[in-house]
Amino acid sequence: MFVQVDRRRKPPPPWATFVIISGCVALFLWLAFTPEAARVQFVRQWGTVPAWLFDAHVPLLQQLSELRWLRLVTALFIHAGWLHLGGDLLFLMIFGVPAERALGPWRFLFLFLVGGALANLAEAFILASANAPIVGSSGAVSAIIGAYLGLFPRARLGLVLPLGMFLEFVRVPAPLLIGFWALLQVAFTFVGPAFGAAVAWWTHIVGFAIGIVFALISRPAIARRLRQ
Repeated sequence: MFVQVDRRRKPPPPWATFVIISGCVALFLWLAFTPEAARVQFVRQWGTVPAWLFDAHVPLLQQLSELRWLRLVTALFIHAGWLHLGGDLLFLMIFGVPAERALGPWRFLFLFLVGGALANLAEAFILASANAPIVGSSGAVSAIIGAYLGLFPRARLGLVLPLGMFLEFVRVPAPLLIGFWALLQVAFTFVGPAFGAAVAWWTHIVGFAIGIVFALISRPAIARRLRQ
């Protein structure tokens, strides 16, 4: 009797994605039960405040001792409300799990943290005199979406469409959906402020571009890892 043994290893759980989600949720819940004055102070202290980041009147040594540039990273885990948190984490779950399995957890974490920090830096540079803090992981999640597109350009995403009285499940090419999302981000950089939308749209665009470039650069390393 011959028995076929499946030699394919099961992919490891996407622990990096779950760690990021757990960290964001835990911090949000902690802030929700913190007194308002302390919560506002925490967000201003650990969010990315452009005017504080680019303060030419403060010596460089003092900026380093106060960890001002670290705020580009810590701001990724602070969210302004449930909708802000839920939207970011939903996109992270959809695109983060396959992206992490392709990139590996450590490369994935690097992209999330560095891509998100650079996206926050770009928005802070554009709003250099603003005193309102930039918070949220939208720039980092956009980098993950860009990496997903660069890694899986032929993938198809499931979409539920309302057709009259029924809901129809269809599979749409990922470049079409993600491309439409990217065009919306570009459009809202111009029309969003007119409607009073306090959203850092440039973090989305810059993060998305960083993710695509990172995925294309990482392809040879990913191929070597998968062969091993």
